[in-house]
Amino acid sequence: MSYTEDRATWFEGQGLWRHIPETDWRDWTWQLKHRLTNAAQLEQFMTLTAEEKAGCEFANQKLSLAITPYFFNLIDRDDPDCPIRKQVIPRAGEMQLSAEEKLDSLGEDEHSPVPGLVHRYPDRVLFLVTDRCAAYCRYCTRSRLVSNAQHYDFHPAYQQGLHYIETHPEVRDVLISGGDPLLLSDKKLDHLLGRLRAIPHVEFIRIGSRIPVFLPQRITPGLCEVLRKHGPIWMSIHVNHPKEATLELKEACDRLAFAGVPLGNQSVLLRGINDDADVMKALVHRLLRMRVRPYYIYQMDLITGGAHFKADVRNGIEIIRALRGHTTGYAVPQYVIDAPGGGGKVPINPEYVEKITDEEVVFRNFEGRRYSYPLLNTPVPDTTSADLVKPDGDIILH
Repeated sequence: MSYTEDRATWFEGQGLWRHIPETDWRDWTWQLKHRLTNAAQLEQFMTLTAEEKAGCEFANQKLSLAITPYFFNLIDRDDPDCPIRKQVIPRAGEMQLSAEEKLDSLGEDEHSPVPGLVHRYPDRVLFLVTDRCAAYCRYCTRSRLVSNAQHYDFHPAYQQGLHYIETHPEVRDVLISGGDPLLLSDKKLDHLLGRLRAIPHVEFIRIGSRIPVFLPQRITPGLCEVLRKHGPIWMSIHVNHPKEATLELKEACDRLAFAGVPLGNQSVLLRGINDDADVMKALVHRLLRMRVRPYYIYQMDLITGGAHFKADVRNGIEIIRALRGHTTGYAVPQYVIDAPGGGGKVPINPEYVEKITDEEVVFRNFEGRRYSYPLLNTPVPDTTSADLVKPDGDIILH
């Protein structure tokens, strides 16, 4: 796989929906109402492969199919290996289970003191406020509960979650996720953020969302005002491939940034989609031009039916090696594995350190050159006092 960055490929326009009024196209509720949700709708615009047809038949038993018109426009309908297409159109591989996979691959349920709240780390909690998304990623970590296709019967318990946070002063950091929290109305978000901001020990509020990518029309002035009102609200968006980094997304990120929202990006390493250094370099460069700091690259979680997406961890390490020192440090994300079963995020890095002794650290730089950093402090002879004393014993003052 190779990828050449070309600024001319930044997508803008209504594409297949150019016949509708622009006011409708820019209305996020119109986008939601006109999502493509089954094989028949997809086949009005493209020819599905046999694998995709089989995947669509199975989809509603695992994770619902839904693609916004905006995001569907980014698909290369003539290329079965299109990186956008692979992320949102089901394939037969979802029906193949592996022994290593788990329904709750990160052990969230066992760290959930109340429904919809996960308390794994000492000072922070994950607050799941909805099971709905604008579109559904086929590799979704929470495919067991998102869209309720598996009848997980998840119902966010707002009041219980808020009460838990209020009564646990060790919680200083709240990550709001789901599903996608930006599908909540401005009024609900205003209330939720207001309640959290009123808790004295909550210092840091974050939102995890793919809405800017799937539905940039949702980033309205009204939403930005809510975020500004309760700020700073930090946000992690989720872009996996340069084709997703459109002008529409850039404009949405501009609106968020101007509302005082610090932006980071979390990518998932996906086989045949972005497990390539050229692709990832093009992505992180686009992100920086959109005011978004590349934050994490995740090794894909061990979700059921996800083996066809699983990339080789060695590819992820080589991607970091290809970025570190070869582009600005702001463009280099941290590559992590979220430890199966609930162990938390563990950084996975190239081996730069050769050895550490009591005397020195020996390591290699991004070019492979060997260096040593001494850990000892070896005093040199002190001649300072002698220099300050004249032969007759008088002190020299400067």
